[in-house]
Amino acid sequence: MTASLNFDHVTLTDRPLIICDIDEVVLEFLTPFRNFLRSSGHDLLARSFRLHGNIVLSADGLPIDDGLVDDLLEQFFTLQDQWQTPATLAVETLESLADEADLVFLTAMPPRHAAVRRSLLDHHRLHYPLLATEEPKGPVVQRLHDSRDVPVAFVDDILRNLHSVRSHAPQCLLVNVMANAEFRVFAPEPDDGIVKAADWTDVARIIRSHFAR
Repeated sequence: MTASLNFDHVTLTDRPLIICDIDEVVLEFLTPFRNFLRSSGHDLLARSFRLHGNIVLSADGLPIDDGLVDDLLEQFFTLQDQWQTPATLAVETLESLADEADLVFLTAMPPRHAAVRRSLLDHHRLHYPLLATEEPKGPVVQRLHDSRDVPVAFVDDILRNLHSVRSHAPQCLLVNVMANAEFRVFAPEPDDGIVKAADWTDVARIIRSHFAR
C-alpha cells in the first residue's frame, strides 16, 4: 500500500517541489532494454506503445509469451546498473533546477530493485531522494506535497501516471516527456492539463515558467 512507503529520507524545504519519474524520463529505458534483449536472442520492435506483443525472438520474429516478458523485465531491473544511462541533458538540467527547487524521484518499480537503482543514480550524480512503488502515483504525490503552499510539478512519460496525479493533486503542474523518439510516435497525445515537452531543455523551461507565476 502507498501508506507503507517510507518518506523519512525525503526532506523538503519551503522551495517549490519537482517530482520526476525515472524510466524514459531521467534514465533511458527502451534503448538499453532493447540492447539487453538483443544480448539474449530477443528484440523489441517499435510498432505500438507497449512491450507485450512487441518483444520477439530474434530467430523468427515471433512474439514471446507475456510471462516471459515479465521475466525479462525482472532480469533487466536486476541488472539495470549495467545497461541504463541518463537521458540526454537530464543530469545537467536537474542539477540546475536543484538550485531553485526540491527534487524527488518517484519510480514505478518493485521496491526490491530500489537499492540497485539508488546506486545507479548516485553513479551519475543524481543524488536526489528516491521513492519506489508499484502503487498509483497520485496518492504518493498528494502525500509528499501535502498541504504545502509552494508550487509543485510532476514529470512522467506515461499518461496513466499523470492522470493519477491530476486526480489527487490538482494543483500540480503535469509535464509529459519521453526520451525515446522512436516509440514516442506511438504514444497517445496528452489531454487537457498536461503539457508535452520535447526534451529536458523544454521541461526546464515549462517548469520555470510555471514556478514564476
